[in-house]
Amino acid sequence: MYAVFKRELFSLLNSLMAYITIGVFLLATGLLLWFFPDSSIPDYGYAELGSFFNLVPFLFIFLIPAISMRAFAEERREGTYMLLAIRPLTELQIILAKYLACLSLVVVALLPTLVYYFSVYKLGSPAGNIDSAVVAGSYVGLLLLGSAFVSVGILASSLAKNQVVAFALAAFICFLVYMGLDAAAKIFSMQWIEGLLNGLSVNEHYQSISRGVIDTRDLVYFFSFNVFFLAWTSFVLKGRKW
Repeated sequence: MYAVFKRELFSLLNSLMAYITIGVFLLATGLLLWFFPDSSIPDYGYAELGSFFNLVPFLFIFLIPAISMRAFAEERREGTYMLLAIRPLTELQIILAKYLACLSLVVVALLPTLVYYFSVYKLGSPAGNIDSAVVAGSYVGLLLLGSAFVSVGILASSLAKNQVVAFALAAFICFLVYMGLDAAAKIFSMQWIEGLLNGLSVNEHYQSISRGVIDTRDLVYFFSFNVFFLAWTSFVLKGRKW
């Protein structure tokens, strides 16, 4: 499994698409946080990164599908998946290796954004006038959100043979689980349906963790979300192998 993880991670790190995607992500967050007047931190006047943590999930909807779209789609197109299938590895081990490789690249994309935290920390009046606990909780939320979107991207890549189709499918599902369930909850007047849809919404649990309080219910939700989509991917691969 480690060999597949290393191979996949090195493949991603050697991909021009990965660097372009991460570069666009960092450029977009930098411009929106420091230059655009509607979301600029200096114009806002408060030492906090709320605008950043509200913005990143929407960028993730495009960033993560772009990273994960080649996980299985490329293998199927080039016919190299059979080389993996004949190794002494289970489908679950192959899926986890690709999942962890894509998630590692998401972490690499997030690491440079810590500069924003240290910048606001120093610019605060007095210096350090920022709620670090909320920032830490929000970063945990971003990692959990990223892991959920990666599991969706892995599934989409296993369903499609074309990378573009895998990207579009993953982006659509990510948008649906992040924003679609919230929008659907507002349509229904029955409180139990609204509560059910909100409980299934990724955004609801992400916002909960972003307040700086890590609730076990949110952790269980994201764990279950990942297990569901990775198990679905395993089912797809086993069906195709059969």
